[in-house]
Amino acid sequence: MLSLLTLVRRHADAHADRFGFAPTPFRGLGVVRQLSPGELQVAVQKPLIAICLQGRKRVTMGTTSVAYGAGEALVITADVPTISEIIEASPAAPYYALALELDPALLRELAVEADLRTSHTAPVRIQPADPDVTDAALRLMRLLDRPAAQPVLGEALLREMHYWLLTGGHGAAIRALGGVDSHAHRIARAVALIRRDYPNTLRIGDLAEVAGMSESSFHQHFRAITTLSPLQFQKQLRLIEARRLMLARGAAISHAAHAVGYESVPQFTRDYARLFGTPPGRDRREARLSA
Repeated sequence: MLSLLTLVRRHADAHADRFGFAPTPFRGLGVVRQLSPGELQVAVQKPLIAICLQGRKRVTMGTTSVAYGAGEALVITADVPTISEIIEASPAAPYYALALELDPALLRELAVEADLRTSHTAPVRIQPADPDVTDAALRLMRLLDRPAAQPVLGEALLREMHYWLLTGGHGAAIRALGGVDSHAHRIARAVALIRRDYPNTLRIGDLAEVAGMSESSFHQHFRAITTLSPLQFQKQLRLIEARRLMLARGAAISHAAHAVGYESVPQFTRDYARLFGTPPGRDRREARLSA
């Protein structure tokens, strides 16, 4: 019987793009391959679970930094800016992982059906991969060789993975996403507004109103769920988008800074170096050289 690592390796080796990501036909599910320790990968991460099957990776969110390796799962339960880095991989033993974006609507449906109480824990957690979750993932990956069965069984197996995530070892970190009126669900509404309007000046009162909270309560729960203040969250979104504009599109530093809402290029340069560990000019030069 083929293992989950074998199936992930086969799919990733055949389909990974230049960033090492290979989607699957199943909603929200993809696999990752990296051949060497690499540069920082910066993204605004949606809630997900990533199961490491080989190698090792470090993920930083706000002031929290965690590393995980084979047999462990990273669970992220909020829309948060993350900086990740592969720290153990080689051509002989690449980094392989399976990642599933969590479906909050499906989690809410399952939480009601199973009568599960919501809870709240840290938005980033590392735990041993749950055997029930990996078993469902294994059966889902086997369907890659059986396309006729995919539309019949694929959604059912995704639903099963979500159920085991809610009720198993990762459940405490995930159940808040299933709460219809949980703090996490309310903060997610404010996060969606920040993501949409991050280049503009945002009022805390408007964000608190979207979340249905007082300003003091909003501040408290926003930081508890994301580890950042709303303004820190917005700043990181701006810097992440500016980095993408410079490295992926070749934008000039001043253009990228102004495009994401900075009025002062020197301030942008200081904030950029503080977050990414290198000034934007050097980052652009190194990206051009590696390309």
